Amino acid sequence: MNLIFLGAPGAGKGTQAQRIAEKYAIPQVSTGDILRRNVREGTELGRRAREYMDRGALVPDELVVAMVAERLGEPDCAQGFILDGFPRNISQAEALERTLGSLGRELDRVIGIEVDSEELVKRLSGRRVCRSCGASYHVVYNPSKAEGLCDRCGGETYQRDDDKEETIKARLAVYERETLPLVEYYRGKGLYRAVNGVGDVDAVTRAVVDAIGR
Repeated sequence: MNLIFLGAPGAGKGTQAQRIAEKYAIPQVSTGDILRRNVREGTELGRRAREYMDRGALVPDELVVAMVAERLGEPDCAQGFILDGFPRNISQAEALERTLGSLGRELDRVIGIEVDSEELVKRLSGRRVCRSCGASYHVVYNPSKAEGLCDRCGGETYQRDDDKEETIKARLAVYERETLPLVEYYRGKGLYRAVNGVGDVDAVTRAVVDAIGR
């Protein structure tokens, strides 16, 4: 079972990918995790990526694709995988298709966790983090018992800069411009299945399982 999970920041694709990975006993492959591992282990790809990261520049598609190709060739991906956070654009999608072809594999489904922008802003802007222990809360869905204070250690909770509304809207604009075109790209190939990401987490998981089977 070779899957891609698409979704805007805050849509819950990471949570659903983790659940489906456990259900089907296949790895959840995150480009962020791959990049950090290569940099940490000092691989050739990691060293090249680090040069861009140290300059504050984006790691080029060719390096990201090379890391993903290497990861998909590892033994634990033999029975399938879930790509979470990749591809991010049409160019990466085309490179992935070539990579899978070279491995004698192909995608089975592309699952899109769809949530409207208003709900995404509400989800992301409501997050609060403890300055002391890093515990995470949400003003609507998971509030601390005392406003502004961590239940775990009593430390101050705060809103991170990247959780502020103007930053969130900028992130969503980047997603709509660069990643959303993948929906039509994969729909044209008959692979895309949309899932409503609003509601109970378990209900969304059931909908994802149903979409995989469709």
